[in-house]
Amino acid sequence: VQCALNRPAFFAERLYHAMKGAGTDDSTLIRIIVTRSEIDLVQIKQMFAQMYQKTLATMISSDTSGDYRRLLLSIVG
Repeated sequence: VQCALNRPAFFAERLYHAMKGAGTDDSTLIRIIVTRSEIDLVQIKQMFAQMYQKTLATMISSDTSGDYRRLLLSIVG
């Protein structure tokens, strides 16, 4: 239901929970960023910043490293 009502908020929440706390749910993080990159990633980034008072790129930078970080950040923009 949440996905139908507000899709960007749904994915922003999923991304946040994939990165919060100890460890990262890499499969969820990759799946959402790659599949939504050409559809509505801009709206998801805006909603993420609005909901969590930090940018998606900032949270990715603090939670990942190396080539993995660079790849995700290049997709996110």
